[in-house]
Amino acid sequence: MVPFGFHSIKSKITMFALLATLIPSLAIGWRSYVQNRRFLSQKITQELQNVTSQASREIGLWLKERLLDLKVFSSSYVVTENLAKLQGAGAGQLEQEPALRGLRDYLGSVRAKFTDYEELTIVAPDGKVVASSAEQPGAVTMPDGWLERARAGDAVLGSPHWDEGLRAGVITVSQPILGADERFLGVLAAKLNFRGIVESLSGDSPSGISGFYLVTRSGDVVAGTQPLTAGSARTALAAGVASRLFAQEGVALDSSSPGGVEVVGTLRKVPSLSLGVVAEKERRTAYAEIYRLRRTTIWLVGGLLLGIGVVAYLLGLTIVRPLDSLISGAAKVATGDLAVALPLSSRGELGYMTEVFNHMVEQLRLGRKELDEANQTLRQRNQELQELSVTDSLTGLFNRKHMWETLARELETYKRHRRPLSALMIDIDHFKRYNDTQGHLAGDEALRRLGEILRSSLRVSDYAARYGGEEFLVVLPDTDSATGAQVAERLRELVAGEKFGGGPGSPKITISIGVASTSEHEEEPETLVRNADTALYRAKKAGRNRAFVFEGGSGRPS
Repeated sequence: MVPFGFHSIKSKITMFALLATLIPSLAIGWRSYVQNRRFLSQKITQELQNVTSQASREIGLWLKERLLDLKVFSSSYVVTENLAKLQGAGAGQLEQEPALRGLRDYLGSVRAKFTDYEELTIVAPDGKVVASSAEQPGAVTMPDGWLERARAGDAVLGSPHWDEGLRAGVITVSQPILGADERFLGVLAAKLNFRGIVESLSGDSPSGISGFYLVTRSGDVVAGTQPLTAGSARTALAAGVASRLFAQEGVALDSSSPGGVEVVGTLRKVPSLSLGVVAEKERRTAYAEIYRLRRTTIWLVGGLLLGIGVVAYLLGLTIVRPLDSLISGAAKVATGDLAVALPLSSRGELGYMTEVFNHMVEQLRLGRKELDEANQTLRQRNQELQELSVTDSLTGLFNRKHMWETLARELETYKRHRRPLSALMIDIDHFKRYNDTQGHLAGDEALRRLGEILRSSLRVSDYAARYGGEEFLVVLPDTDSATGAQVAERLRELVAGEKFGGGPGSPKITISIGVASTSEHEEEPETLVRNADTALYRAKKAGRNRAFVFEGGSGRPS
């Protein structure tokens, strides 16, 4: 026996089986992994985009509402009248004190009612602070030239930043204060805290969002779902992360969260602010399904390789052992020299078989031609016998016996897959009269012509048979009663428009058709044919040259 080696059939079968298992498994697994990851990435991106887009719009609306509120506060009678008194010519100390107290009280009451306002400050036209809601007024951080813009009647927005004193992310906004005569009296500035709007938005965000915060272009986090300190605000995002998020707005990117967790995040810019809304999901949670699929694929492929390898090796043993016996026996039987020797292509079992074959080839070549001729003749005869056994000699269609076998097989398919099946029972109208008046040869020709019409008009998957005499049966797989009725009507019209043989004035040939389709209680060939025959009887009784569909014991016109 040839030992197991690289050139042996056992090793080749095993290697082929392993490769045939490994390559498709890896290809299918990799394709599935890529498609699932792409689908999951699109889903995550869409979810994060929806969250950030909604948050961006909400923050924009929130800012507009605060500006409108501030405009209302700046035009309040308390603000304009008291500020006008302070700036009035000759106003003494006794008149200024009540005016300042009125401004402070008003600003304090507004600050108490509206939690988004950390501090409200009234600034004089020269830039000096007049009154504030805070006991120790903070600096008004605004862009250069903001007072000139305020004099022109414009609202001014500062830059979002982290306020160390408040330990919160804020933005300073202002509205001009105009007197009754439209004279510029000063500016009402408000320091807005982002905490409230961020908490509101994060509460409305869908589950699975692990992080939600506002970030500047420089990477400073000014508000978020996690507590922030001045240090973490400055170093919240790794270098380059903020620039990547702003440069690829709306794209889900792999990055690190402010806490250093690996996440998938998306940024959406807030209109009119150098600020972005970032929503994140932990990468481990977001791609948990993909990681699970990858592990499952690895275990599955490993198990398949092990199982297929063992089976292939055992199969190789079952093949090689009989071959070893055959080689041994053939070497003993074969004798004589060979005129043509085949080259040895391997050193394994095939090499042994080649050597034995070289001894047998001369004897086999002598009888090959005769054997081939005999086989060809036998195949031709078998084919002729096969055709005679299943076809009708006159029409060339299937005979009744073969049609019953075909119908039974199609009904078994219907039972397994519940695909519809229809049968058409066709009868030539007044064929006996036609046969008697035109002769039997004309009658045979009419039957042959009808067979040709059926073959040329039906699909490749359909079956047409001569059921007996002038009756034909057509089986239509994957066809319901409505479609079967359409096919029947088309066949009836084709036959009605056809010119058959016969002498001058010969009667026109028409057909009547009964249509029946499978149902839950009619799954036997005899039942289906009987239903089609019942519908045919109704068609003939109704005047012939028409098609009727079987419906619960009778037929209706198609």
